[in-house]
Amino acid sequence: MYNFKYQRASSLDDASKAAAAAEDAEYMAGGMTLIPTMKQRLAQPSDLIDLGGIASLSGIRRDGDALAIGAMTRHAEVASSEEVKSAIPALAALAAHIGDPQVRNRGTLGGSIANADPAADYPAALVGLNATVKTDRREIAADEFFTGLFETALEEHEIITEVRFPIPEKAAYVKFPNPASRYAVVGVMVCQAKDGVRVAVTGAGPSVFRVDAMEKALATKLSPQAVEGIKVPEDGLNTDIHASAEYRAHLVTVMAKRAVAAAIG
Repeated sequence: MYNFKYQRASSLDDASKAAAAAEDAEYMAGGMTLIPTMKQRLAQPSDLIDLGGIASLSGIRRDGDALAIGAMTRHAEVASSEEVKSAIPALAALAAHIGDPQVRNRGTLGGSIANADPAADYPAALVGLNATVKTDRREIAADEFFTGLFETALEEHEIITEVRFPIPEKAAYVKFPNPASRYAVVGVMVCQAKDGVRVAVTGAGPSVFRVDAMEKALATKLSPQAVEGIKVPEDGLNTDIHASAEYRAHLVTVMAKRAVAAAIG
């Protein structure tokens, strides 16, 4: 690990000023990806600005017809929250199966989505539930937030403050996990809301994506059989030591069927 200056911000304004004054600053949420990357000398920030001391960035609350979850809220808090279990059980279940207990008790919602790992679970939740990402500067629709492999719409030193999840009529998330990391080889979130059905896929491609054909089929009939014959093209999907693009394409349909069954079950 290279030398760096550690700063613990006490407010959003404090964090922004520290980042602006630094040569090459990085914000730290849970540090689940950033710290290992720095240990391997693959990242060399001049300053590490810890957001853990900003109380306003944590918490879960019901806000009308939506759940508002602070960016620094830990995965374990989302998984155990009675508010989340009552309003969006699928979101609590998703958080309960992220990584291992150590990751769930350190990792945060904001850190996960800012990192935009192609195999992370939360991107499927944001896009599938049609969430809105709030930052210290603006609001960004989930469909526009994830822009590519480890890439988002965030501007330099922009800080995620909260994610707002509309409460759906039905929803479920099912993944085929890597047995070691628990990352999704393929994960699918299916959501039925007043404005229609959404199907979001993580793990299969360079970034989370929706499956239009499945959404149209499920809008007519919300059943596993509705998506049984729908296949996603394997072109552009991930191929690695864990699974080929062809296998991931197959898994998308399998996981979608299971997610629909769970949603209506």
